[in-house]
Amino acid sequence: MRAGPSQDEIRRQNLGALLRYVHIHGPTSRAELTTALGLNRSTIGALTSDLAAAGLVTEGPPRETGRAGRPSLVVRPDPRVYAFALSVEVDRLRAARIGLGGEVFARREAPRPAGLSTDATVPLLAAMVKEMRQVVPDSAVHVGDGVAVCAMIRREDGTVSLNSDPDWMTALGERLSTELGHERPAAVGNVSDLSALAEHTRGVAIGCDNVIYLYGDVGVGAGIIAGGRRITGHGGYGGEVGHMVVRPNGHPCGCGSRGCWETEIGEHALLRAAGREGGGGDPAVFSVVDPAARGDASAQAAVRQVGDWLGFGVANLVNIFNPEMVIFGGTLRDVYLASAAQVRSRLNAMALAACREHVRLRTPVLADDAPLVGAAELAYERLLADPLDAG
Repeated sequence: MRAGPSQDEIRRQNLGALLRYVHIHGPTSRAELTTALGLNRSTIGALTSDLAAAGLVTEGPPRETGRAGRPSLVVRPDPRVYAFALSVEVDRLRAARIGLGGEVFARREAPRPAGLSTDATVPLLAAMVKEMRQVVPDSAVHVGDGVAVCAMIRREDGTVSLNSDPDWMTALGERLSTELGHERPAAVGNVSDLSALAEHTRGVAIGCDNVIYLYGDVGVGAGIIAGGRRITGHGGYGGEVGHMVVRPNGHPCGCGSRGCWETEIGEHALLRAAGREGGGGDPAVFSVVDPAARGDASAQAAVRQVGDWLGFGVANLVNIFNPEMVIFGGTLRDVYLASAAQVRSRLNAMALAACREHVRLRTPVLADDAPLVGAAELAYERLLADPLDAG
């Protein structure tokens, strides 16, 4: 029979809960923390004092309210605490320095040429971080790094796997930390998974504990949050919804199968349907959805076709996961906006009434920043889990 948690364990859990609350919600009064966390005033006072002594929060008077009585002190994330967030995308590399509380202090971006190897990518990422690091104040405290990658990620060791490039079978987090001289390996996650985390904590899905974030680029993946927790599967490879077979004996897929969902809704599918083979990324998708909006018949037919297949897959996901919200990110954002009628029609026809009656279809509030924000959240997980043992 397991003994109950010790006083020290309870204290550390409470410290983490308080710091996480302030990290997500921003400056919060002690009185509000008392209500939100269900702890008494003296406990909140002791916890904030401990976090302030550790250099993680600051306390001060609130802005003038004009109310009578003694105002409650306001707890704020210490702006000196930061993490580096990086994003390895299909056509670009990005980096940002993001403070505790979510403020973006600096950002960098560089093109990612097609076929760029791991050996060439890691120094480019490190160079952006080193450039930002040159202007970081001496008093600032670095607590970790997070990386979002458009690839499959093995949770155990952060190994990145790209089906299209065998050279990308690498423990990216370890290689990056070695290049930067950081003691702890960078935490690595899938772009769609971390975008879901970002929109759940700071974007359009705040307050929703059951969310599906669909992300499109060359392929299609999903970040899934159920009951407030990220669902990544046994090895970390969960969310590969683009490889649901929706059309047996359909178009060949890069994974080796045929008729995968991404062969019907990905950017190449849209271009193929519009008779505009070649190119990729946002410009290629825009080259179809823009003329469709202006009345081009062939572009409109392509958008309707892809939108119908998009709704087909969404309806199945809604039946399986019963989400409160489905978010369309990456290139799927523009595809959804151009074909919302087809998506909703399929959803109404195929999804169970009990599942579809409350589901909301949305586009990201954080837009292109979602992968970076999610990578920062990943970098902060260790600190928020145990603020006094994150060094």
